[in-house]
Amino acid sequence: MADTHRHFVPAAGSDWLLPFYDPFTRLLGTESFLRRLVEQARLAPGQRVLDLGCGTGALTLVAKRSQPGIAIAALDPDVKALARARHKAERAGLAIDFQQGFGDSLPFADASFDRVLSSFMFHHLEAAQKPAVLREVRRVLRPGGELHLVDFGGAGHGIGAFLARLVHREESLRANTEDALTTLMREAGFTEAAETEQRNSLVGALIYYRATRSGA
Repeated sequence: MADTHRHFVPAAGSDWLLPFYDPFTRLLGTESFLRRLVEQARLAPGQRVLDLGCGTGALTLVAKRSQPGIAIAALDPDVKALARARHKAERAGLAIDFQQGFGDSLPFADASFDRVLSSFMFHHLEAAQKPAVLREVRRVLRPGGELHLVDFGGAGHGIGAFLARLVHREESLRANTEDALTTLMREAGFTEAAETEQRNSLVGALIYYRATRSGA
């Protein structure tokens, strides 16, 4: 069972802001960034997919709607955010396996997934936590499986990046830039770890990544 008493930063930064999180992110147009991530991941029927740090389920729902033939699990430490995500999925009639847990101790067997997706989650992690999370992601990916993520760049400007800097340590954001995150991916055992795209947007400077688990 996951340790619900561990410290974590909620998606909205604070529990009282959670009811405003989905309307705020819709206003900022973040769904278009999530759709781009799903396109990059090239989801296909029969694949098993994990949304890591799913929050209120925005990326999870975009992925399932884009490719109904996938089996998708979604994990987050925040039980309140998960409750909202489950309600949204039930209302949309989408079958999604939501679970409470932490990225550095994933409650899944080795080689369980073809794809791991993550959006705007890695800046929630302390710099020292990121290697452990990446090692766990590699563990649950099948040989040839891929990690696809998008997050703020450390030097980003915009409303979303400004709020991220208020909530998170600057060094955690900087760890997403200047090849630092791709270096951590390779050190965790991934191959072909790369930045695939950078975008300037209202929410800040965004960086997309892709990393592959080797066939070994």
